[in-house]
Amino acid sequence: MRILHLITHFDLGGAERVAANIAASTSEGMEYHVVEILRGRSDYTPKFLSELRAAGVKCHRSWIPDISWHFLVERIAALLFPLRMLYIMLRLRPDVIHTHTETPDLALYVCVRLMPWLFHHTRIVRTIHNTRLWTGLPRTALWVERMFIKRQSNVAISDSVRDAYAGRFGSEPPIIHNGVGEVPQQPWTQLHPGKVNILFAGRLEPQKGVNVLCDVLRMMSADQRFFFTIAGDGSQRPLVEYTLAGGETGLPLTNARLLPPIYSLPSYLASFHYLFMPSVFEGLSMLSMEASINRLPVIANDAPGLRDTLPPDWPLMAHGNALDDYRRIFECLYDDAFRTRIADKAQQYARLNFSIRSMQQRYEEFYLTPKR
Repeated sequence: MRILHLITHFDLGGAERVAANIAASTSEGMEYHVVEILRGRSDYTPKFLSELRAAGVKCHRSWIPDISWHFLVERIAALLFPLRMLYIMLRLRPDVIHTHTETPDLALYVCVRLMPWLFHHTRIVRTIHNTRLWTGLPRTALWVERMFIKRQSNVAISDSVRDAYAGRFGSEPPIIHNGVGEVPQQPWTQLHPGKVNILFAGRLEPQKGVNVLCDVLRMMSADQRFFFTIAGDGSQRPLVEYTLAGGETGLPLTNARLLPPIYSLPSYLASFHYLFMPSVFEGLSMLSMEASINRLPVIANDAPGLRDTLPPDWPLMAHGNALDDYRRIFECLYDDAFRTRIADKAQQYARLNFSIRSMQQRYEEFYLTPKR
């Protein structure tokens, strides 16, 4: 069986990581390809490609540059993709096409609309990675989702994603949880000894709760027992820089710093004491699961798709990103015995619920269900 995964780009991202983990399956009789819609060009791209190729996955690069500008480049790429897809389909004749995130979803939709005969014998599978889809594109949402629902292609990654999709589109997809694995750990050399080192890592966008991150940084600015490492980039980077520079007070924060994204981040997670995730919503947070399985406790907002990754009685959960909840949580973080205990608890939960091999096998079973 030949399976094509369509991803936005060979770059750092939760959906891309899921596609890579599925494609790395060692199941007999499965041949995996990964196709990007936009050409990834970050420092992480060569590492990602090397990892896939080492696992025997065939990688197909795009020639359209990855430029984010009001979703315009993504739409152009989707409209041009049928020319490339025709060549791929005639050359590879895949049994399954598995798409991830909105840009590949839209590209595949355009292909099916323009060349429906090309997909008569191909199973289409689509993973829904987020609780919110097609923001600002309601008409596109209706067109694209109608196709995926008709073909019974959809798979949700969590209860929150399934319920959000059912509430908006009236269809309840099956659930296959994302899988993560334990990664050999190496020391992060930029820690601040003698302090509780807290990591925030991710895109600096509203979804990730960057406003709340800045509120917490201001709240904790006088407490030198903590040191915050913020690793990421995005549209709200200026807000973070303004906060670290002292904002209206003009007094720079001395217990926090901003770094670019940390590549190979999972291999450094155990170096930190806690991970801070004030996300407003997630699909099923890969970073939270990777942190747990590598024994890094997560300070989390009880957002859909984030709370699903942690034990039901998790003690480091804030409700609605309330600052009073975070103030209470931070008072518990000095106790090493407490941290060891909840790190064990999180790791056991992640091992039980988010196995990579289980995810691979369940998707491969889904690939074999009758074509629609």
